[in-house]
Amino acid sequence: MIVGLSLRRAMAAMIALIALGLVAPARAQDVPPPPQVSPAQLLLAKQIVQIKGVNAMLAPLIRGVVQKTKDSVLQTNIMWAKDLNEIALNIEKEYQPRSVELVDASARYYASHFTEAELKQLLTFYQSPVGQKMIVEEPKALDETMAFAGSWGDDLSVDVMNKLRAEMKKRGHDM
Repeated sequence: MIVGLSLRRAMAAMIALIALGLVAPARAQDVPPPPQVSPAQLLLAKQIVQIKGVNAMLAPLIRGVVQKTKDSVLQTNIMWAKDLNEIALNIEKEYQPRSVELVDASARYYASHFTEAELKQLLTFYQSPVGQKMIVEEPKALDETMAFAGSWGDDLSVDVMNKLRAEMKKRGHDM
């Protein structure tokens, strides 16, 4: 019984730490580096990701990583808050130029999925009025879709739980 509770607590703690991102399964090694592409493909893809605003989308990532790391350290000693806040601001400024690495990787991944001719067509499209509208409207449509998907998932979760309860009750288990 005590071993079961300890194991349950250990699992709950591990799940909480993974959710917080403090203990991550080995994933960095599983992600391949950005593929090599021709200089022409890379140039076209960089223009496309620039037009699409990828830099603006990825820029908050550095702030988020610094904030998350600062918050995890802050949990160990709340008295360090002032110092940690000051240091985090400096670290964020120091690492902000590294966002270029993400934009470059994004362009390389993007370029690896399209031929040079296709990239030229995409660039022409994104420079057109309908392409410009796509750039403005697509994030809105995706946000709406994700909001709907979240609500849909919540409803599905309730349905699944009700089904689990009903099936477990048939087997003599009350949940």
